[in-house]
Amino acid sequence: MSLGLRKDDMVVVISGEYKGKSGKILKVIPEKARAIVEGINFVKRHTKPSMKNQQGGIMEKEASIHISNLMLKCPKSGEATRVGVKVLENGERVRFSKKAKESI
Repeated sequence: MSLGLRKDDMVVVISGEYKGKSGKILKVIPEKARAIVEGINFVKRHTKPSMKNQQGGIMEKEASIHISNLMLKCPKSGEATRVGVKVLENGERVRFSKKAKESI
């Protein structure tokens, strides 16, 4: 399954609680078709005190969000856009923004 999105891409959330917000992809989980986006989909995790975290308590961190709820942010216009793939003359595959027709 081709996801079209990669780590470090700027994306826009197109549905759900965080609709309209944008952020950078920190991690892509292809087997589950999910991604972790910076500043999106925070969850609270109750943690016990440990050597790493002496205090313990309630921690907030980003949870994954389904790829279908994300769209690439166009580098030119800043709007959500679909991703296309074209093959150049030298055989190299390049992703491009369908809105601006510009390579990413």
